[in-house]
Amino acid sequence: LGHPAGDAVLQEVALRLRNDLRGVDTVARLGGDEFAIVLPNTDATGAVRVSGKLLVALEPGMQVDGNNLSIDASIGIAAFPEHGDSSDLLLRCADIAMYVAKRTRSRYAAYSSTEDRHTASRLTLVSDLRHALDNDGLELHYQPKIDIHSDRIVGVEALARWRHPVHGFIPPDQFIPLAEQTGLIRPLTHWVLARALAQAAELERQGIILTMAVNLSVRNLQDPDLPGFVQAQLLKWQYPPARLILEITESAVMADSPNATAVVTALHDLGVAISIDDFGTGYSSLGHLRKFPIDEIKIDRSFVMDILAHAESGIIVNAVIGLAHNLGLTVTGEGVENQEILDLLAKLDCDTVQGYHLSRPLPAEALVEHLRRHAKQVAHASVTR
Repeated sequence: LGHPAGDAVLQEVALRLRNDLRGVDTVARLGGDEFAIVLPNTDATGAVRVSGKLLVALEPGMQVDGNNLSIDASIGIAAFPEHGDSSDLLLRCADIAMYVAKRTRSRYAAYSSTEDRHTASRLTLVSDLRHALDNDGLELHYQPKIDIHSDRIVGVEALARWRHPVHGFIPPDQFIPLAEQTGLIRPLTHWVLARALAQAAELERQGIILTMAVNLSVRNLQDPDLPGFVQAQLLKWQYPPARLILEITESAVMADSPNATAVVTALHDLGVAISIDDFGTGYSSLGHLRKFPIDEIKIDRSFVMDILAHAESGIIVNAVIGLAHNLGLTVTGEGVENQEILDLLAKLDCDTVQGYHLSRPLPAEALVEHLRRHAKQVAHASVTR
């Protein structure tokens, strides 16, 4: 919404904090979106009570430039002299506690020395991730996507992988939240998009026609420059927009942000396909889905993997497929782990599937070899350059 709107939010936050503190208390903005509060003659228990009051004070929406914004906060607590005897040490301890509150989603947390090791390793990992992004230290793996009726490979999903030089393989569910919390998600997403489209263009030069799916973070949908970056990459690699699928999670839909809606609409206007990933886990309503220009729904693996063991999961999957088809959307089933699940999804008229039974995510070289071995299953075209 721009810097003036951000300034207005900060001013409103400062006012609400000030109004809920005593005259002897001090509140100051440290920078960015961080505030520090000093509570004289108060112990950790009293600080917890104050934290609860401040969080309640921040709950009501804020009207900024005609937009109703909701603000959340995470609070870290450090007490003198138990946690430190200097301002620098107390601020450091409060900062560590704040990140614990963020990580555990507990909204506030008091400092604990046992978290120091975690915080130090976290800071090191953030630095290492930044270095990996700057020095091409990540790689993409690609998981094939199969048309369930023709048994043809129709696309791939690009998945970021990080093999740390010291710690070895670091799962995406560890480093992607780290990127989201530290602002590295923007360069990470840009790197994934550029690398994935380069690979897709290379496959097309070989006459292999596939869709390329790339995941977006909910934070990417707050970036008004993202559509411009995507358009520039599509032009650079001369890749047809309709064959790029951008996957957003159900939580992004539920956020109901005007900015997110504008970004997704701008991406769709480029001709790019939009997919709702992990469908079924975010409790989304049809009203929320209707606000986004959606082309595909991906049923979460937790339902797909469970359809043989629990009849309720099968009923849900069947209902989602029917709903999606009535809305003119295609459906992908994730987490196909065996032939029985594949056969059942085919009976339920699912469109495309992916999972370990069909193929694990593959490095670029292994993907090309996989496509060659399954040449009869891959769409080809004559390409002249």
